[in-house]
Amino acid sequence: MPRNIFVLGLDEANLPTLRAVPGARDYVFHPLLTVEELQNGEVSVPGLLADAERVLDAFDGHIDAIVGYWDFPVSTLVPILAERYGTRSTSLESVVKCEHKYWSRLEQQRVTDAHPPFGRVDMEGADPKPPEGMQFPMWLKPALSYSSELAYGVGDQDEFSEAAARIREGMGRIGRPFEDILDRVELPPEMADVGGQVCLAEGELGGIQLAVEGYVHDGQVTVYGILDSIQYPDSPCFLRHQYPSALPGPVLERLRDVSERVMLQIGMNAATFSIEYFYDPRTDVLNLLEINPRHSQSHAEMFDYVDGVPNHHCMLSLALGEDPQLPHRKGKYATAAKWYYRWFADATVHDVPSRKDIESIERRIPGVRIDVTVEEGQRLSDIAQQDSYSYELAHIFTGGQSEEDMRAKYDQCVAALGLTFADAEPGGRDTKND
Repeated sequence: MPRNIFVLGLDEANLPTLRAVPGARDYVFHPLLTVEELQNGEVSVPGLLADAERVLDAFDGHIDAIVGYWDFPVSTLVPILAERYGTRSTSLESVVKCEHKYWSRLEQQRVTDAHPPFGRVDMEGADPKPPEGMQFPMWLKPALSYSSELAYGVGDQDEFSEAAARIREGMGRIGRPFEDILDRVELPPEMADVGGQVCLAEGELGGIQLAVEGYVHDGQVTVYGILDSIQYPDSPCFLRHQYPSALPGPVLERLRDVSERVMLQIGMNAATFSIEYFYDPRTDVLNLLEINPRHSQSHAEMFDYVDGVPNHHCMLSLALGEDPQLPHRKGKYATAAKWYYRWFADATVHDVPSRKDIESIERRIPGVRIDVTVEEGQRLSDIAQQDSYSYELAHIFTGGQSEEDMRAKYDQCVAALGLTFADAEPGGRDTKND
């Protein structure tokens, strides 16, 4: 019998990799709300739950799994719906401990010192100040956000005040609905008066940025992949994620050890996770940046290229009560990357290729997949959920036998896309040669 799997925010970009997992011929993927419904504009948790329940209640069949690979609110809707419909998921509390940046830090410091100094920012006053004992430079961010939205690096009090004003103005869009989720869990005393609209200051981190992908099954933590995250020169924005990591074995073992201790402390089970770190090779210092209570859907192609199976397999297997047991290095390529083709100033984008044109590029250049994220004539500043410093134009996945091989494929793809920009503000640049 086919197994009915409902996917919150099922999108066309991820459907091919979902269908590429082992056993997918026995799965039927059902969309459950759209990405736009889930993430655009004001988020209403009760409204989204009601909409999802209408779809599930009307389904004439057995619901075998409810899954999702997006940030809040998807990450929190999955355990709520799983409890309602009797499917398998980690607890809502464990997800909230990851998603709420301040609560997450409190849990992390119980089992590791591999984290930066941090503190809550009092946003009630007219001119907020850094937490006591913290020094510039630092990062200022809401307790909850999408993809570094409203996260700012600040070097002095003037920059701190400007960033605090922007965060105070914008954090309610996510913070208010997140408070609906906080009302559903039992909070410890140290979290009782914090809420969802809180601002966090964290010490600036430097070095090599990494991502650790793993899962917890029957209380056992498994790390199945570690990736390097390379930034644009003189920018906090990602240029690419690259798998597998090039760091030495002892550092990778430390990453596995910290990840295991933290996820056991969080109490996650029957779920995937992705943890971001910084490692400074000059000082040998490791720092945890943030925990995502989900696998990274943006890494699916990379695992497929190198290991032979997309990491969606972990999410689906766990939701069905099975140990994923991913293969290792069984793919076509020795290394893989997800590249972020960006523009660093506002502009109107033109000459956006059609899907047919993109498929032609993919056929011409082996081992690539392209996801263009802009539309013809679109003003970049109108795109939702961008980071604070750039605009994403396309995601370009490449598999290769070396880093040089992958970079050549990326440059060919950027040239073939042929995007042009009008009415550009100063500071924009073509990123293909960075």
